Amino acid sequence: MIKVLFFAKLREALDCEECSIPVEHTTVGELRKGLIEEGGEAWRHALGGSNILCAVNQQLAKEDQTVNSGDEVAFYPPVTGG
Repeated sequence: MIKVLFFAKLREALDCEECSIPVEHTTVGELRKGLIEEGGEAWRHALGGSNILCAVNQQLAKEDQTVNSGDEVAFYPPVTGG
């Protein structure tokens, strides 16, 4: 399982704080693509932008970053606060 967290405006737009994805091995880009495909238009709008940042295990990650079962992936906008 990969734990996926959403922060700030993404959390509000998706009405979702976190979810678990039952995969053993993927990349950030493939994970994002899968979330968009499963979630539909609202998810495409929220996660499809090039300005959305991602962290894997609290370290900034790029689209080709490997993600494994047990990892925590967070998606967030460029600026979060409070």
